[in-house]
Amino acid sequence: MTRISMAGAGGLLLDAADGAFSDQTQRRIWAAARHIAKHPCVTHAVPGVNNLLVMFDVTVTDPVAVEDLLRETWAQATDDPVPSREITVPVTYGGTAGEDLAAVAQFAGLTEAETVAAHVQATYSVAAIGAMPGFVYLTGLDPRLAMPRRASPRLKVEQGSVIIGGGHAGIMPCTAPSGWHILGHTSLSLFDPFRAEPCLFRLGDTIRFVRA
Repeated sequence: MTRISMAGAGGLLLDAADGAFSDQTQRRIWAAARHIAKHPCVTHAVPGVNNLLVMFDVTVTDPVAVEDLLRETWAQATDDPVPSREITVPVTYGGTAGEDLAAVAQFAGLTEAETVAAHVQATYSVAAIGAMPGFVYLTGLDPRLAMPRRASPRLKVEQGSVIIGGGHAGIMPCTAPSGWHILGHTSLSLFDPFRAEPCLFRLGDTIRFVRA
């Protein structure tokens, strides 16, 4: 069941998650975000993982009106495919580049080589972009590697770190705190404000990791 709740004074969160992640629901999220972002009362529409955050100026807009608009938009949203690119990400696994590889392998009941193989054999999709500029939430992780995030986040995880947390994979676009587990490192730059398109990835892109 879809749920809508307040997210601060000027935000509404539509939560469409129903158990496991759904690609079909995610495509509807993207469609709803594109549509509602065009409305003059909406300042931002941010797709999450099977959810959508809609921001508005509470001093000039009635939250009830925005909620009605969000419900109507969601009811009409379709799960049409979006244009997708396939991008290969070279990764150096293990060692100082991937300090959690051994722990993830132990959790999964695999060898380190088998863990790397499971990571590279999966096909990932960019479900959402957020948390920090250019950070991507990737779906498609082998469920054997779905290790819960650390109870205490590291204060410094290096830019380019290839990480997993729960059922998702990701890549650090900058050096920042994170509770995800580090499998390796890539030299790709996920975010550059001086590029014509600052974010390397787009929603719906297909990502494949390969051994560097």
